[in-house]
Amino acid sequence: MGGALVTHVASRPGHSFSKTLQTEIRLIAGLGVEGDGHAGATVQHRSRVAKDPSQPNLRQVHLMAGEFHDELNAAGFDVSPGDLGENLTTRGIALLELSAGSRLRIGHEAVVEITGLRNPCWQLDAFQPGLTAASLGRDAEGGLVRKAGVMGIVLAGGLVRPGDAIAIEAPAVFRKLERV
Repeated sequence: MGGALVTHVASRPGHSFSKTLQTEIRLIAGLGVEGDGHAGATVQHRSRVAKDPSQPNLRQVHLMAGEFHDELNAAGFDVSPGDLGENLTTRGIALLELSAGSRLRIGHEAVVEITGLRNPCWQLDAFQPGLTAASLGRDAEGGLVRKAGVMGIVLAGGLVRPGDAIAIEAPAVFRKLERV
């Protein structure tokens, strides 16, 4: 099995931290994951709603590399797909190295455009102490590296299941991912 693929899908109504694994999820263009607490055209995260509820929702879908779970588990944490709030767990794709604006064609229909990085927050430490620090690192120049996955918006909806292939369409000009 080679190439980039989805290994797990998860969703959950409401604003709880972890998501429940599913056999499939439906992505809805302009909204996110059907039935998920973070779906919507405008921002859904409580802290962002409190500041300006009219902001566009650039965090409709949360993707996390299964390789990051491996890294955390090797460091002594007990983390499984969905635990850290991700909707899609992937393998074989360097999510953090993508350009903002990259389009991921997932399965037969769905297209997600990457908008930026998830910013690790206090909820990680509430889940397991030390996870926030483990989700941050430094690059060769000393810059902060946020390792807790990427966020995206749904351009084309469709069903997404474990085992679905992911094809990457990079934009013409590379733009470094920033937190959203």
